[in-house]
Amino acid sequence: MEIAVLNIEGKDTGRKITLDDKVFGIEPNDHAIYLDTKQYMANKRQGTHSAKERGEIVGSTRKIKRQKGTGTARFGDIKNPIFRGGGRTFGPRPRYHGFRLNKKLKQLARKSALTYKARSNNIIVLEDFKFEEPKTRELTRLEAKLNVSGKKSLIVFPEQNKNVYLSSRNLKGVEVVTSDELNTYVITKASVLILVESAVDVLHSTFKN
Repeated sequence: MEIAVLNIEGKDTGRKITLDDKVFGIEPNDHAIYLDTKQYMANKRQGTHSAKERGEIVGSTRKIKRQKGTGTARFGDIKNPIFRGGGRTFGPRPRYHGFRLNKKLKQLARKSALTYKARSNNIIVLEDFKFEEPKTRELTRLEAKLNVSGKKSLIVFPEQNKNVYLSSRNLKGVEVVTSDELNTYVITKASVLILVESAVDVLHSTFKN
């Protein structure tokens, strides 16, 4: 599909760029998107959750009552999980929640997410630009020119653009990434995908095969 290239004033430059159907026009695979998103979120979990079992609780080991003759169950000590303040039975332990996925499946997930964005006309191609210094006001102005103010927008550069990145840190709903940082989670989370013109070729070469 062809899409017009806009300038930073939000106006058509008269040029068009072709989005390769092998990247932006495949048959989407929803399950691949689900698995890749699940892996991304699982890998971000710290896994530091922990609970104390009865052997780790500080408390008296005095036998609460005699073994027999009470008519009720026997109890050894106050750290019994049945009692309030006792140990936790089979409580959570620190562990790693991440898991591995096939490389081709991850690539399929990313292309599926890009296809959904293209189908819903939520992709904007912007000619290459840069800021001389970090200015949040300039990025806010750019959003207004592109009519994406108040939307979750993801700006994709072919390489690190420090000044634009620093300009975005104070804006809610705006994220700036490089093409190699692009993943299924950030694509699906964004309402609008803003691709810098030179980043399109990088995405084509990365995901085409």
